[in-house]
Amino acid sequence: MTEFRRIEVEGKALEVERQGDSLVAKDGRNFAIQDARHLPPAIPTKIIAVHLNYDSRTKEFLTKLPAAPTYFHKPITALNSHNGDVVRPKRCKWLNYEGEIVIIIGKTCKDVSIEEAGEYIAGYSVGNDFGLHDFRDTDAGSMLRVKGADSLAPVGPGIVTDWDFRNKMIRTYVNGELKQEDNTDNMEWNMHYLVADIARTITLVPGDMIFSGTPAHSRPVQIGDIVEVEVEGLGRLSNTI
Repeated sequence: MTEFRRIEVEGKALEVERQGDSLVAKDGRNFAIQDARHLPPAIPTKIIAVHLNYDSRTKEFLTKLPAAPTYFHKPITALNSHNGDVVRPKRCKWLNYEGEIVIIIGKTCKDVSIEEAGEYIAGYSVGNDFGLHDFRDTDAGSMLRVKGADSLAPVGPGIVTDWDFRNKMIRTYVNGELKQEDNTDNMEWNMHYLVADIARTITLVPGDMIFSGTPAHSRPVQIGDIVEVEVEGLGRLSNTI
């Protein structure tokens, strides 16, 4: 597996490869991970997210999964990065975390089979699908303000290629305390299924992101909290509220 990241150097975006505790550019420049200012690992034209996918989430809601996945859209202006600040808007009280795995599209994708879908994936990243539950009722249909406010889609630290999504643990921590824990084998629809399902009707292009769903125990956080999402083999995404 190889991990690529995007960082800001002298005001410009630079693609680097992680090598141990260092980030190495194609021209040989070397940067320490702890000193790097991370950018989102890709530049999407769209960010799509799954409503429900984990069995634990449906049990928590005392509901059943739909017959097929349902989706919503997060605006590009919601995109955020590793170590980026997540902003709870004024007059809002209920900002919830949702640790997720993010699919990054690698080449233009339309009308592909589940078996072919993996060929169109550049790699995977860690995401946090934050939501403003102050708007849960008023925006129940579109989820626009619930999920679409600025900064509510952090993704990173990088993109890991050739990652096998089967039997991987996902965990979310708030101020170091474990809040969410599950395994990708408990997802109803796997990564290849989601790509193929969406690409039946929507053309996916390089950089597009698909948030693949969150486990149970999404809860509100407060200003000053540090929220971290860790996925086995993908790393740890950290954001401060």
